Amino acid sequence: MDINKFEEVLKSINLNKKDFAEMTGLAYQTIINWGSTNKVPSWVDTWLDNYIKAKSYEEIKNKVFDIEKVQK
Repeated sequence: MDINKFEEVLKSINLNKKDFAEMTGLAYQTIINWGSTNKVPSWVDTWLDNYIKAKSYEEIKNKVFDIEKVQK
């Protein structure tokens, strides 16, 4: 994944680089430095995929709980 794709994915899931840094425990400056090399570590792609899946699962779960009137 290059930096442009990384930024595109972050935007599509309403995260910014600072949010990503906090969620992953990385220094914000580390993420900024990816821009100078245009290389994003390979683990980021799978992390983002899992984040997107987990977010979708939460949305579905919450909808089911609302329909079934289950307390969250």
